[in-house]
Amino acid sequence: MKAIIGIGFFIFLGLFAALLTGFGGNLAPGSLPYDEVQEGLNDRIIIKFSHVVAENTPKGLAAEKFAQLAAEKTHGRVEVQVYPNGILYSDQDEVDALMGGEIQMIAPAFSKLSSLIPAWLALDLPFAFRDQAEVDQALQGEIGQMLFRSLEQRQMVGLAFWNNGFKQMSSKLKPLITPEDFSGQRFRIMPSKVIEMQFQLLHAKAVPISFNEVYRSLERDEVEGQENTISNIYTKRLYTVQKYMTLSNHAYLGYAVVMNKAFWEKLPWDIQSKLAEAMRETTEWANRQAVSMNERQLQELKATGLQIHQLTPKERERWEAAFQPIYDHYAPVIGRELMDKIAELRKQRE
Repeated sequence: MKAIIGIGFFIFLGLFAALLTGFGGNLAPGSLPYDEVQEGLNDRIIIKFSHVVAENTPKGLAAEKFAQLAAEKTHGRVEVQVYPNGILYSDQDEVDALMGGEIQMIAPAFSKLSSLIPAWLALDLPFAFRDQAEVDQALQGEIGQMLFRSLEQRQMVGLAFWNNGFKQMSSKLKPLITPEDFSGQRFRIMPSKVIEMQFQLLHAKAVPISFNEVYRSLERDEVEGQENTISNIYTKRLYTVQKYMTLSNHAYLGYAVVMNKAFWEKLPWDIQSKLAEAMRETTEWANRQAVSMNERQLQELKATGLQIHQLTPKERERWEAAFQPIYDHYAPVIGRELMDKIAELRKQRE
């Protein structure tokens, strides 16, 4: 019994000494240094933002910009974790992952949404937009509002439209100047019924391939050509496996910045407000960057040895005539109201 009491006494002395020397020191109770990271850990909101392009593309830079602004405007309450280059999900899987709640935010190309919501096929229509001003007019006006409303049925919320630029055609076999030049070639496409029909009308084969597999597919001769923006052709070094490029501006490639609806609606109102503010600033910055980047990288592509042809007005008219059946075929699928809005834009050019 004495032995037990003795052991207990020594333990008590040890704890008392530790309190004085190691734990307490000269600190008064409650005066431990403030740990900002630990203090906010339980309150921090994590947003996983997955996308499939390189970090140095318009979308990649915009995602990083948004993450930075979101952290600043919420004083660290929101942490946007950006996953580029399809390291989490490919462009074929990211929409399902968003709807399933595995991630909270994506910025898919318009074509990726068209398989779920046919109205989005409108943005794949060839020569629907003449220039960037028409794109901005459409997406910032009624057309953009209609498309964002359509996302709600799939439990998604549209936050913004990010620009990338107009698409150009390229091939490793021959220059693409007339519609007949496409005949017999295989072209990589994003999954889209409109884009598929576009190449069918050119008597070419359309092959849906994930964006991150485009370079390998061209390198292995699984396809001969593809369509993409200047920035994507440059940053993914597609020009090293293509010999000819036509500046066709035949269709527009942009991104819808989308968030999981349930996640968005659970956010506190003040956080929603700050994120919306961050998104507005990001979008204005990113869309300016996209224009300047495509202009700069076009000059850099010209120095690579890639043979580049600019469509003349007469050549462009032949392309437009070749693609006209797409409008007739997909008008009922896309919806008359949306098609009428597109027609109004085109009529203003005349």
